[in-house]
Amino acid sequence: MTEDILINVTPFETRVAIVEQGAVQELHVERSIQRGHVGNLYLGKVVRVLPGMQSAFVDIGLERAAFIHVADLRQNRSERAAGMAHTPIEKLLFEGQPLMVQVIKDPLGTKGARLSTQISIAGRMLVYLPHDPHIGISQKIDSEEDRISLRERVQRLRPAEENGGFIVRTQAEGATDQELEADISYLRILWSSIQGKAKTQPAPALLHSDLTLAQRVLRDMVGPETGTIFVDSRSTAQKLVEWAGTYTPSVVNRIKHYSGERPLFDTANVDEEIARALSRRVELKSGGYLIIDQTEALTTVDVNTGGYVGGRNFDDTIFKTNLEAAVALARQLRLRNLGGIIILDFIDMDDAEHREAVLSELNKALRKDRTRMTVSGFSQLGLVEMTRKRTRDSLAHQLCEVCPTCDSRGVVKTARTVCYEILREILRESRQFNPKEFRILASQAVIDLFLEEESAHLAMLGDFVGKPVSLELEGSYSQEQYDIVLI
Repeated sequence: MTEDILINVTPFETRVAIVEQGAVQELHVERSIQRGHVGNLYLGKVVRVLPGMQSAFVDIGLERAAFIHVADLRQNRSERAAGMAHTPIEKLLFEGQPLMVQVIKDPLGTKGARLSTQISIAGRMLVYLPHDPHIGISQKIDSEEDRISLRERVQRLRPAEENGGFIVRTQAEGATDQELEADISYLRILWSSIQGKAKTQPAPALLHSDLTLAQRVLRDMVGPETGTIFVDSRSTAQKLVEWAGTYTPSVVNRIKHYSGERPLFDTANVDEEIARALSRRVELKSGGYLIIDQTEALTTVDVNTGGYVGGRNFDDTIFKTNLEAAVALARQLRLRNLGGIIILDFIDMDDAEHREAVLSELNKALRKDRTRMTVSGFSQLGLVEMTRKRTRDSLAHQLCEVCPTCDSRGVVKTARTVCYEILREILRESRQFNPKEFRILASQAVIDLFLEEESAHLAMLGDFVGKPVSLELEGSYSQEQYDIVLI
């Protein structure tokens, strides 16, 4: 099936939607003041080595110090490949040491960026590994004959003096020797430029920035199944055509400037899809639904039959709901860019064949996803565990923030609970202070409860402490907020 790519460009933000048969499959957002750091190369400075965690913090010029684990040091990668025990991090790094690093994970929540010294630079056809002589082939190239042929061609085209290696990307299928040679030359020149900067700039310093989102779309997301690439900015469309002419010539004819009267994203209802992708609940066409909860540790997906009763019997209803949920779930992972550990709670199925069929349908739907993942079978508890590589923030983390009222708990204390907290606080303060009056500043719901159902308790407290207790409405307070003023 062909996929169209819609690129919406404004001075403050670039948004990309991948649309297949009228349905949005992926969403990517990049804001000019919040560009991601994955793929960027920095000359960092080690600020702290933690032998107990076999990790180190590295200053690369971002707001928070970045983080590198001993396993991400290239010295230990080569030792591990040779079956040797890794060298402790305290023997490899020291405080104040300059270190060339690459960001492999953006800062997520309170965590700093994750770093590696195993540098890789992506081109259109190849990924260059300046410190690793290995030549690898993308796992998505299935034909063993093609894999052998591509490895031999890259080996032949690699300059004799080249000590680095390459990973052949999926886009290299069908590429000519001239295209592969051009990619090799471009990547080697780029690496030479990066090395030159590293020798002349003081740490911390940015040595190389990854492409813009629009350029990464042409490099990473365009494939044989891609139809038209619509861009609603004439200047951006022209720049992409020029860029593609140099690095991805086969894509040039697919880039079209969209000049319709309707906003580009309205033509595929993308904004409505974004709103739905920020909701916990995902409706299925059958009447069933998914509940998706994203936490810092993992993401859980619960499948429910909802109003669907269309099967011949109960087992058939459950089976059909789970099959539909498997397809919908694969789309939601791409759409929301969910990563890390993901737990899938399908509706319990007693039939082993049904479980295998649902797992097969899930794996089939996940094949369209460009992100690396692993899927386990059903556990003893009937759960499917999977992981999906997380390199950038999810859509929800990009577009939303923690609720200031509930602090991301999803619940708030009841007005009655807050009332009783206030009463206990006044009792506690009456033992330490001797004011003329206690004044309660609180939200409308709390004040109303004190004036009505809790008025007797408030009066009893006033009599007990021997001081008047007055109420004052503070309209800007949330239900959990209050202050007790001693007058």
